[in-house]
Amino acid sequence: MSPDPTAVHPLSAHDRVVFLKPLVTSPKIVVGEYTYYDDPAGATGFEDLNVLYAYGPERLVIGKYCAIATGTRFLMAGAEHPTMGVSTYPFTMFGGRWAEQTLDIVAAMPSRGDTVVGNDVWFGYQATVMPGVRIGDGAIIAAGAMVTADVPPYTIVGGNPARPIRQRFTDADIERLLSAAWWDWPADLVTAHARTIMAGTPADIERIATEHGLEKSR
Repeated sequence: MSPDPTAVHPLSAHDRVVFLKPLVTSPKIVVGEYTYYDDPAGATGFEDLNVLYAYGPERLVIGKYCAIATGTRFLMAGAEHPTMGVSTYPFTMFGGRWAEQTLDIVAAMPSRGDTVVGNDVWFGYQATVMPGVRIGDGAIIAAGAMVTADVPPYTIVGGNPARPIRQRFTDADIERLLSAAWWDWPADLVTAHARTIMAGTPADIERIATEHGLEKSR
């Protein structure tokens, strides 16, 4: 039996772990099923404490089955300051004549767009993701990493700024995994093959997807 994806606290004895999909209320945050956040100081505050500067229309989109460690933060586009002139000071935010004179400058600033995280992504302790970054399926973000650029699928990155450390599988195997897309399988099928998903090979995952007609064309 798989855990209930609608339960905020999937582990009754551990309030530090929450499933994010049933927790978040902001229309600017979209999270897939079974993605969890772990924080002993208050995991239920994720929406306010871990998604910062979400003042604009940009969204944070996170896929399914992601593991997000304590202190991971997503900086949204509202954190951006104007850089086209002499000063980066955000005069506009304080209103009054400052806003009247500068609102058009802020409105004309280019946006990096939505921040998009794929499926089955693991974020290490206190990782930070900058606005508009796209992180591929199966990636691993090392503890303390500052992610300033896109991360390819099944790639491990770390450092400040985060750089690729290594690719988890060969290109051919990554294509197998992306086509199999196990995170989109029915929950009962994931449960039936959880051991293989954790410890099997890309070929094993591909075989299961093929047997059930679940492979996706790419």
